[in-house]
Amino acid sequence: MRSLLSPLLVWLGLRAGQREAQEGNQELGSVSQELLNLLAKQGRRVPYPVGLSAVVIAMMAGEHASHLGAVLWVLLIFAVLALRWWALGRLPQLREVPARQRLRWAVMLSLLNGLVFSASLAFAPFMSDYQRMVQTILLLGLCAGAVATTAGYRPVFLAFVVPVTLANALAWGLVGGIGHEVSWTDMALGLLTIGFGWILSNLARDTYRVFAESVLIRQQQSRNNQQLRLALNRAEQAMQAKTRFLAAASHDLRQPMHTLSLLGAALVKQGLDARSGEIAANMNLALTALSSQMDALLDISKLDAEVVEVNNQVFNLSHWLGRLHHEFLPVAQRKRLELMLVCPQGAYVDSDPVLLERVLRNLIDNAIKYTQAGQVSIGVDRVGDLWRLTVRDTGLGIAEHEQARVFEEFYQIGNKERDRSQGLGLGLSIVSRLVDLLDLHLELNSTLGLGTTFTLSIEAVEGVSEDDDAAVVDERSLQGLRVQVIDDEELVRIAMRTLLETYGCQVQSAGSTREAVLQCLRQKPDIALIDLRLRGSDDGLSAVRSLRTGVPGLPVVLISGDTAPQRLREAHDAGLTLLHKPVSEEQLLLAMESALAHSRSRPDAVKSVDGGLSSQ
Repeated sequence: MRSLLSPLLVWLGLRAGQREAQEGNQELGSVSQELLNLLAKQGRRVPYPVGLSAVVIAMMAGEHASHLGAVLWVLLIFAVLALRWWALGRLPQLREVPARQRLRWAVMLSLLNGLVFSASLAFAPFMSDYQRMVQTILLLGLCAGAVATTAGYRPVFLAFVVPVTLANALAWGLVGGIGHEVSWTDMALGLLTIGFGWILSNLARDTYRVFAESVLIRQQQSRNNQQLRLALNRAEQAMQAKTRFLAAASHDLRQPMHTLSLLGAALVKQGLDARSGEIAANMNLALTALSSQMDALLDISKLDAEVVEVNNQVFNLSHWLGRLHHEFLPVAQRKRLELMLVCPQGAYVDSDPVLLERVLRNLIDNAIKYTQAGQVSIGVDRVGDLWRLTVRDTGLGIAEHEQARVFEEFYQIGNKERDRSQGLGLGLSIVSRLVDLLDLHLELNSTLGLGTTFTLSIEAVEGVSEDDDAAVVDERSLQGLRVQVIDDEELVRIAMRTLLETYGCQVQSAGSTREAVLQCLRQKPDIALIDLRLRGSDDGLSAVRSLRTGVPGLPVVLISGDTAPQRLREAHDAGLTLLHKPVSEEQLLLAMESALAHSRSRPDAVKSVDGGLSSQ
């Protein structure tokens, strides 16, 4: 009978496999390796409980049947278990063999195991009813356990369950036990055994579906995570590329602008007629406007480099805003706008006045820029423990769907032609970053066609006595000052010499550190103006170290057209006065005076005097 059953069992297992493949060929292909791993793991765990069950059955059979037969059957069971332990353990590593073929081998091993266990039912005629019941319970328990150990994969599961359940059913329905013939109860038990096998088959199908779905979900999550990591890497690379581009473009543009700024300042000091003086003044105004756009790029690079430090101090908003109001008033009047300021005299805050001024400058500048008629108002009012500083205009307003985008870099509303008069679209991006850096809250309220209001909330503090604003140094006599200029651009050296000589300075210029050191051996300078990035491996920091070897404590002003975050960080860590090209006449002279004044008391001080963000 078993010889007749074997082809049927193989056919059933293969038919089940074909149905699985037809139902989800793609799923089977994707989870097959996970299934083989599970079968290999269970192949090492199953032999212990299965072997114990086989020993119990053999001991019961040995009481009435042949002892030799029971022993041989147990040895055969352990041989099959050892074969499965070895073969299933190797299947996951045989990746050169198609997964479907490896799963067929697993089916055959399961069928062999099922046939060997079903052979134990040959002992049924020699067992009592109690022993036969125990035997059935053990065999059906192994069938139930196969649902978990095979993950419900039906070809492997059925290859074991079908021979065991059919043999069990035939043993009850066709073979009587010791001392009695087959009864209707035995027939019913046989049918119940088949029904139990059918239930297990359906349970296995659902189990495998859950197993396959869980594997596919994990694989999809893994792919999603990989795609997210790839997208994140691409975004980071894009950000780095953008930063490198801004740094390179800014440096290359700043060099000629720096030269023009110095030559323009020198030109104004010459004896020009009225018409020529007007042309020179307008040229300098244009350079100043272009310089402000370069400063916006520089501010973004500084914030990206994280070299901007917050230096809080208590100050009076009324005096501080009054100065900004006075500065922007001519700009508003040229557009026939009313610029209003309402601020209580006792409004004191604890914040960084330099960084906060950068925020307010951008907000006021934008308000004036996008208002064609009406007014721009700056107001301060007390709400609880906060001073609410508002900049309100009657301009174009911002549509609701664009209010979040206005804080993006280079995004401008209604400037598709990139009109230079409207800036670069960096102002509000800088504002957003600075507000986060200052740990403040910024609120935007706008209605299209009616205007926009920006509200900045700052914690109020008690007022303190303040000294009058330090007067700007009026006397800048540098007569006879020996200045060492180091810059790899010849036009910059010429422009620097031209401007400084109008103040009576003695200027010696060099294009490299080596040339500057040789010049210093002939005449020691009083101060050095050094470009941060020179040619090749030469750089301003190396030049400072070389010059100070021969002239200890030499006051130094670094001048940089570089906005790369790493370069800015190096200059920041060096502890030197740092200017950013293009440098105006006033910035240059103030920096020189500051470096000279602090060279003895604070030789390593870092002070930014470029009018933008602090480099400290």
